[in-house]
Amino acid sequence: MMIIGIDYHPDFQQIAFADTETGECGEQRLNHSNQEAEKFYRDLKQRGIRVRVGLEATGYSRWFERLLVELGIEAWIGNAAEIKTHRVRKQKTDRHDAQLLLKLLLEDRFPRVWVPAPENRDLRHLLWHRHRLVQMRTRIMNQLQALAMNEGQRWKKKLWGEQGRAKLEKLPLAPWASQRRQDLVALLDRMNSTIEQLTKAVEQEARKRPEVLRLMTHPGVGSLTALAFVLIIGTPERFHSGKQIGSYIGLVPSEDSSGGHQRLGHISKQGNTLLRFLLVEAAQAATRCNPDWRRRYVHLAMRREKNIAKVAMGRRLAVRLYWMWRKEWDYAQFLKFGSYAGKLVTGHGGH
Repeated sequence: MMIIGIDYHPDFQQIAFADTETGECGEQRLNHSNQEAEKFYRDLKQRGIRVRVGLEATGYSRWFERLLVELGIEAWIGNAAEIKTHRVRKQKTDRHDAQLLLKLLLEDRFPRVWVPAPENRDLRHLLWHRHRLVQMRTRIMNQLQALAMNEGQRWKKKLWGEQGRAKLEKLPLAPWASQRRQDLVALLDRMNSTIEQLTKAVEQEARKRPEVLRLMTHPGVGSLTALAFVLIIGTPERFHSGKQIGSYIGLVPSEDSSGGHQRLGHISKQGNTLLRFLLVEAAQAATRCNPDWRRRYVHLAMRREKNIAKVAMGRRLAVRLYWMWRKEWDYAQFLKFGSYAGKLVTGHGGH
């Protein structure tokens, strides 16, 4: 078998390889623009050589990963942060990085990570596309609000109703300000139409998955948050506890403790940005509609700050959704049994 460590870049890749049967080893730089890299791996396939490659998790490599799957080449994706801890030399070059990846592969110390299926990745594009368009729509709406406020009109949410829209279009403005209003209103209409179509697509995908429908029974959790949670987490068996979920999403405090002194900082913000945002938003929605969640949020907000309370409730929601998914419970069953159902009791009254 040929083992290849790849230091991947958008334009090229630096490889270090070793043949475990013949002992042959070497290094090479393969360009992407002239299909040199593709020809190299296709040649290995034609020669009938079994190949395993390892590269750090990175962007801009989807085409390469698809090529490896097409050729039947075993591809391992590594945790970039953990790989960095194995780098002891202060000299960092493409050659050294490729050699380090090869060494970790040969010594069976390569920190392999879970890789989602192609369908999963494509559905994530749907979620990100809708999310980005919603952000763009918000910026457009803010500009229209600013135009109205400059004319002494402060309508807030009423601006988006039929009467508010009619008043906005009748405002007497200077020529270029009027042109700006016209263009922004046209963009807003296009955004609303596109976002509505994407929202229907998200709801349609959510109905196909029983686990998503169960998560949607939790207060504040809609199809978007539930589908994003399932797609990004992948499978609940990847994690052994709810604490690992919070750490994976980046909703736990960063820590720099030493010498018996504990120093906690802001949340780590590691993991998927979209899921972290949706969980905090869903937790706020649950706070508005569920008395128990509101009581917990108010209690935390009084002890700490509101922003800290919002993040804490988002983390709590992530843990709840994890246990609901793992136990295959809906919200009513979760309230009845809790996340510790079936565990051995070791406190008072346990035998």
